Amino acid sequence: MLYLPRELHVSEYNSCFKTLLLPSYEATNYFSIGTKQMPLSAPEIRAQFIEFFKERCGHTEVPSSPVVPHDDPTLLFTNAGMNQFKDVFLGRGSRPYTRATDTQKCIRAGGKHNDLEDVGRDTYHHTFFEMLGNWSFGDYFKAEAIQWSWELFTEVWGLDKSRIYITVFSGDETDGLEPDIDAENLWKELTDIDPSHITRWDRKDNFWEMGSTGPCGPCSEIHYDCTPDGNGGHLVNLDDPNVIELWNLVFIQYNRGEDGALATLPNQHVDTGMGLERIVRVLQGKNSNYDTDLWSPIFEAIQKHTGVRAYSGGLEDHIDIAYRVVADHIRCLVVAIADGGRPGSAGREYVLRRILRRGVRHAHQTLGLDGPLLCKLVPSVVETLGETFPEIEEHKIQIAHIIQDEEESFLKTLDRGIELFNKAVQEGDGKTVDATSAFALHDTFGFPIDLTEVMADELGLHVDREGYDQLMEAARETSRATSEIDQKMQLPPEVLGKLESLSVHPTDDSKKYGQGISVARVKAIWNGKELTGKADDSMVFGIMLDKTPFYADAGGQVGDIGNIVAERSANRERAQFQVAETHRYGDYVLHIGTMLEGSMQCGDEVTAIVNEKRRNAITSNHTTTHLLNHALRTVLTDEIQQRGSLVDNEKLRFDFSQSHAMTDEQIIKVEQLVNEAIGTSRIVDIQEVSLELAQRIHGVRAVFGERYPDPVRVVSIGATVDELIANPSNKLWQDCSVEFCGGTHVADCSEAQHFALLHEQALASGTRRITAVTGVPAQAAHEAGARLLQQIEEAKQKDGVELCSSYDSLIRIVDELTLSQTIKHKAKKELQKLFVQVKQIQKQTASSRKDIVLEQARVIAESPDELVIAEIDGADKDSIMVALDAIRSKRPDGAAMLITSDKEEGKVLIVAGVSKQYISRGLKAGDWVREAAKVCGGGGGGRPDTAQAGGKDPSKVSEAIQVAIQYANEVTNNE
Repeated sequence: MLYLPRELHVSEYNSCFKTLLLPSYEATNYFSIGTKQMPLSAPEIRAQFIEFFKERCGHTEVPSSPVVPHDDPTLLFTNAGMNQFKDVFLGRGSRPYTRATDTQKCIRAGGKHNDLEDVGRDTYHHTFFEMLGNWSFGDYFKAEAIQWSWELFTEVWGLDKSRIYITVFSGDETDGLEPDIDAENLWKELTDIDPSHITRWDRKDNFWEMGSTGPCGPCSEIHYDCTPDGNGGHLVNLDDPNVIELWNLVFIQYNRGEDGALATLPNQHVDTGMGLERIVRVLQGKNSNYDTDLWSPIFEAIQKHTGVRAYSGGLEDHIDIAYRVVADHIRCLVVAIADGGRPGSAGREYVLRRILRRGVRHAHQTLGLDGPLLCKLVPSVVETLGETFPEIEEHKIQIAHIIQDEEESFLKTLDRGIELFNKAVQEGDGKTVDATSAFALHDTFGFPIDLTEVMADELGLHVDREGYDQLMEAARETSRATSEIDQKMQLPPEVLGKLESLSVHPTDDSKKYGQGISVARVKAIWNGKELTGKADDSMVFGIMLDKTPFYADAGGQVGDIGNIVAERSANRERAQFQVAETHRYGDYVLHIGTMLEGSMQCGDEVTAIVNEKRRNAITSNHTTTHLLNHALRTVLTDEIQQRGSLVDNEKLRFDFSQSHAMTDEQIIKVEQLVNEAIGTSRIVDIQEVSLELAQRIHGVRAVFGERYPDPVRVVSIGATVDELIANPSNKLWQDCSVEFCGGTHVADCSEAQHFALLHEQALASGTRRITAVTGVPAQAAHEAGARLLQQIEEAKQKDGVELCSSYDSLIRIVDELTLSQTIKHKAKKELQKLFVQVKQIQKQTASSRKDIVLEQARVIAESPDELVIAEIDGADKDSIMVALDAIRSKRPDGAAMLITSDKEEGKVLIVAGVSKQYISRGLKAGDWVREAAKVCGGGGGGRPDTAQAGGKDPSKVSEAIQVAIQYANEVTNNE
């Protein structure tokens, strides 16, 4: 490495540097091809910055940290180059170097630093951007930082010195800080900048702080005047698009304590950051960041896939705004997803979903594209960023799939949401989009509130945000109260009889399989105590309609949620009722919830609107439950029976008859079969057939103990119902899932997207439970699992020796590597992450195990027998004792023995509890467990009322149970 000694002045080194290292770095930002002058490309500018600080200034190049800071919960996203060095600045960590340089991936779209609202409106804000930076950790300070920045700008890149402006800190009386005279004088002494181009600014602009406490210091910002005549100096720091900040040099020399006071740091640091997009614009001589080669491939892809005119750079033109928004947002999404981010419903995941839906709205409404667009733009982002950030290239297919799934989900409700928005505008006061409409757009159609605000702003309107926030809080309160609704709002038999006497006819819910919207009339209102004529804002109500598109919970599928709306008319104000639950009582469907706006009374004409996004997720999970049932019968045995299920918008749960746990191979095969059905887009056919005829269909499945109507609804996956009926002798049914079912289903299995089996566990003796997810959560589950396996495999290797992957061993490994000088910092950091993950997994597993064991204990405790002997799956010492206590509390006069085993570790654990009544009859817990343990090759004992024992042979558990039964009967004379 060619290293510049600190005492060597910049001017003494220039010719040698440019001749030996960077021959193309003459004092210009152009290079020659023949006789044509070509501007530097963005990749060349990025590379020149890094090489300058590596070769000219002795820095170590470091990779960008992930833009999703998984190990820093204080950050939504990595928003500055210094984030990965926070521990160094705080004095909690160190690096094997004192000078560093990199290009850091940054996102500023939430929290303190949020540029999301400005994207598209101007030419220089972005949600994602690259920050070129150089750092000194107690090494060089202001003089070198100023010298090198001036040299790079004016001598390497040849920027016009007369257009460069510098800002320095003006001081602050509150903190007792003087102006940063040192920096100001260094600019004058070490550079040939026009002194009149140096100005002082207050702490808002020129004093950097990490947070309310911690390292901080003054900064010098370098601004560039891009105005045509070069007379824009008076526009510095005024957010003018032609006079922009390019580089910020932060001089960290203080620490702010908890009391707010500043103290001088023993070591002084430098932290600089320059936006790549801005410097590329300047060096390429463009008027906008978006006019450079960082964006042109994406713009070309947008035009190719939409057919709209080419981008022309207009600030007020909606097409050009859409170009900027879509291009910016796809870059942000691709980078974030490549680093492990996912669109979702909370935190940084919701920020990504907001960004995606803003882009989808522009693609659909402004650019006129009906289907997904963003996923098709992924290759253009790979083209511009993939070489610099190889993780983007590596995961490009997966990234496109995730984005496509999110796009298609939002597109299902986008048009109707736009209709609601337009209606709110037409019926509004010409100034405001009302809170109720904004809330409905969010709650029913998935419009983030900031998207609604953007749409309103485009029309010169604003959104009643205060009212919206109040409705959101009311919705949260309703959600919290939902668990209390069930018992209170049940319709007793006498009320059902009264409805019939009042000529309130049964609810027509035939539209529940349709699009989720229906015009209806309010027929009755229930307040939990009596039928009433009006629902207002005072309490929870149940509304009955003459017809409804809402699905009432049945057959394991949860009921729909949504809204019932009565539009404003000459005789009444608008009213909106939020449906939190939907239940069926007899032949009546009860919509349970609260009034969000106005009031409703019997006889009102209303529009019932189902939350389709939630319905779609439930529908996918329900169809996949059928596929799972069929796959289980294929892999295990056709004799297994469904014992129950739960299908909601987040997961599916399936209980089935099975005496033992599934093997790993069986679980893998079941998952594979379900995903094959999804991947091959098997059809879903639904018909009502006479019960007699339906029961003749080969392979048809029904839930044990369930009573079915006549005619019955038949759901066939893989063939039509008519084909199955017409060919009873055909083996076609063997490859089909055929069930009696009244739930909602997808039209094609591909809509489920993906399937992941999360848990297979014991529910009770002879009953197992599977929990699974579909769609994006399923894809994320598999990806997370693959990443974790890779990390564990890497952790098992140390100096070529394979290490044990048990939890205790991983702790020792991490401890050793932390002390080892031969392991690189990155390897230590990754193992530290794995260490935290393992602890979290153990904690979650322990909690999950306790819940599972207690659920088994609850089922066992329901047995009428006073003498209980049962096997518990998946228990450890603590959880099996909790289970024993739970059973004994239900049977204070009885006796219970529980046995659990671990086949992999060859262990058996036996516990018993005996009441005084059974002790008096000769049954003592210590003797009892000892007899059972002998069979399993172990021993033990204890007190007469409580005892435990162990064994070594899990294969003998069934025999031990028989011995325990025989022993108890013999000593108590119960044979």
